[in-house]
Amino acid sequence: MKKIIAMLLTLVMVAAFASVGVTASAEEPFKAGLICLHDENSGYDANFINGFTAACEALGVEAVIKKNIDDTNTEGYDAALELADEGCKVVFSDSYGHGSYLLQAAMEAPEVQFTSCTADNAQSAGVENFHNAFATIFEGRYLAGVAAGMKLQDMIAKGEISGDAVKVGYVAALPYAEVISGYTSWFLGVRSVFENPETVTMDVVYTGKWLDETLEKEAAESLIAGGCVLLSQHADSMGAPNACEAAGVPDVAYNGSTMEACPHTYITSSRIDWEPYFTYAIQAVMNGENYDVDHVGNTAFGSVKLTELNKDVAAPGTAEKLEEVAAALADGSLHVFDTSKWTVNGETLTSYDKVAFFEGNECIWDGYFHESELRSAPCFDIIIDGITVK
Repeated sequence: MKKIIAMLLTLVMVAAFASVGVTASAEEPFKAGLICLHDENSGYDANFINGFTAACEALGVEAVIKKNIDDTNTEGYDAALELADEGCKVVFSDSYGHGSYLLQAAMEAPEVQFTSCTADNAQSAGVENFHNAFATIFEGRYLAGVAAGMKLQDMIAKGEISGDAVKVGYVAALPYAEVISGYTSWFLGVRSVFENPETVTMDVVYTGKWLDETLEKEAAESLIAGGCVLLSQHADSMGAPNACEAAGVPDVAYNGSTMEACPHTYITSSRIDWEPYFTYAIQAVMNGENYDVDHVGNTAFGSVKLTELNKDVAAPGTAEKLEEVAAALADGSLHVFDTSKWTVNGETLTSYDKVAFFEGNECIWDGYFHESELRSAPCFDIIIDGITVK
């Protein structure tokens, strides 16, 4: 009897340990990884981080984020493989420069899906688990430019500036197509509310870096000193907005509202909301499905947004005007890069085939430049009349 009892106790203990073992080896939570060029101190990276964490929380996914990963060396490659080794089934990066390194990682870890957001190499690479994603942010920039143009008209009406020659300024990071497309679409938005658009010109200063608060502040100050009466930016710090607030010069921000820090000068801001894309891509991988090789998010997808309008600074009627223009963009009656609205050396372009990224290489037909229709990443890299690069 004692032997039987002992055997029963042994079986019970074995069953208990087996039960513990099943619990311990239960399926680990789904993980998704994000590689960031900077951290939350960069408005650009903070915008990505916020969208990524929101998507992961909504899906019940564990978010793993690597910050301050250089995009000029193999740090991006190393970070991507580290995330794969940590169990991430899908990995994203937020910098164009990470693109080649993520592609390399994708080829070495075919069981993981990789997306280099803002890059342009997925179509040509033809690697099944490597993707690119961007959004039609040039439309958001154009709308923000309309808000800026309305402010300029209000300033002219109040006698604060002359309408004979209005100069705006732009703090730009690097001379990439993404930046050129952005400041050109913003400038065209500004000009669109003027009866004589040629009276509005724009100076651009490059900082040479995505994030350098000192250089961005100095660039903004130089533009203001050079006679620019309203500024915008494609740079990642508060340098330019703070310089505008100190000088009392109206400002259009990027990637998020600066109203709390700059209540007297902030008008509005455009940004890409990355949450819808992250949700779409992560959900696809969770379902065992693939997703777009080259994704373009738009307003309908929830990717392109304007942040809050500062009614204390914006011109009267701005909100209504923005609704009108947004509707025209949505129904296709308005195209941002309508070639009848801009020239190069005094000539209207009817063809542009110098960007060899897609079959045929032609970007202009039906009277406008087809930005983000042939690939997700911007390819408009033309310096149009009225813009001076300092």
